[in-house]
Amino acid sequence: MQASHERSARSVRVGLGDRAYEILIGSGLLARAGEEIAARLPGSRAAVVTDENVAAAHLQAFEASLGVAGIESVSIRLEPGERSKSFAALQETVDAILAARLERRDAVVALGGGVVGDLAGFAAGVVRRGMNLVQVPTSLLAQVDSSVGGKTGINTERGKNLVGVFYQPKLVLADTDALDTLPPREFRAGYAEVVKYGLIDRPHFFAWLEENWREVFSGGAARIEAIAECCRAKAEVVERDEHETGERALLNLGHTFGHALEAATGYDSARLVHGEAVAVGMVLAHRFSARMNLASPDDAGRVEAHLREVGLPTRPDQIPGGLPGAEKLLSYIAQDKKVSRGALTFILTHGIGRSFIARDVPASEVLAFLQQEVEAR
Repeated sequence: MQASHERSARSVRVGLGDRAYEILIGSGLLARAGEEIAARLPGSRAAVVTDENVAAAHLQAFEASLGVAGIESVSIRLEPGERSKSFAALQETVDAILAARLERRDAVVALGGGVVGDLAGFAAGVVRRGMNLVQVPTSLLAQVDSSVGGKTGINTERGKNLVGVFYQPKLVLADTDALDTLPPREFRAGYAEVVKYGLIDRPHFFAWLEENWREVFSGGAARIEAIAECCRAKAEVVERDEHETGERALLNLGHTFGHALEAATGYDSARLVHGEAVAVGMVLAHRFSARMNLASPDDAGRVEAHLREVGLPTRPDQIPGGLPGAEKLLSYIAQDKKVSRGALTFILTHGIGRSFIARDVPASEVLAFLQQEVEAR
């Protein structure tokens, strides 16, 4: 991969037959959003679902873009944070869409990060049995992961993303300039998902990130190229396994451990945000793979070193407020939706860029590992 000084938009196609759609990645796309949406959904009105933080930064300009393109819109504002991925927020969003008398051919636009995208996507999938959905991700995590591929959902007290639908958007607009307004912590958290694609099956991309991560953080061509590479990787997997019956599960590298850590903190974003949980989870997945003699400890060390260098947490004891014991964490893992008929399934690795789906992982091995990682420190 080469990082040039070009800042033109990239286009990645998600090929799903008559449901195929385009991901546009580049600078200035929020200003062009109305034009791009109108070209694909002529005559549509829109419900723009966002949160208060994103609204303050981008909603006025975004609504102006829609207006110039002749798209009538209403806005639905949520409280920021993971706790808005709830039945209560879903009901509020659905009620607001219905109150605006939007029709099936109209659009629900998710303007925000992963929480907004997951919730708005779920609402679009169920209101009137399916409305048009446009994803306009404004966080790095959403641009490289949650806005692409059609996964939507909310959390419950029993776990993360346990209620939802697969529902593909008609368009994804990833304006890389929007990332300049993110707090540094949020950008770093999103970067964990960028690293994930290298660790799954793109070792050359992980090596490129080790060399170029500072340019990705500072913006410009390297940032656009990194996001485009992630979207290409995800699009290829989604095209082959849209509903996660097989290899799409590889995209959950680090997430089974990570989701358990999120549940253990009560989804309190002051303590832990999703990308941070994924960072710790990816290190744990590599360390567990080494413990099971599947991979070299050197690979786990290399992953941990890179994530630590960019400022991400890499160990459970770095999560503020403490964690429950290993048995409680194992109970969260057992509740995770990646468990099938009671068997523990993890994404493990034979080395960097050599991840695989491990089924029937012994719970006793996981428990012993968690006792070592969480209780012995």
